[in-house]
Amino acid sequence: MRDKTQANSAAPGDRLIRAGAVVFFLGAVATLVTVAPLFLGAKPFPTYMFGLSMLMAVGFLVAGAGVLRSVAAGRRQARGAAPSASR
Repeated sequence: MRDKTQANSAAPGDRLIRAGAVVFFLGAVATLVTVAPLFLGAKPFPTYMFGLSMLMAVGFLVAGAGVLRSVAAGRRQARGAAPSASR
């Protein structure tokens, strides 16, 4: 018996995971750019650059929300497919 979902279909939460990965990557780049002058002995960047470094945490939280949404959808699907033994 074949699974009814197609291999390329997007599960709930996939977009959140991808968006979280992109935001996390942007935050990682901002962190590297912000920390580099400290090691190179150059003039530090303005304070808002340190705020951009927080994008790593935001991206991590967004991706985590996507994973939780995907897990919840999988559990709902499993409950719907399981035969009712208690009836």
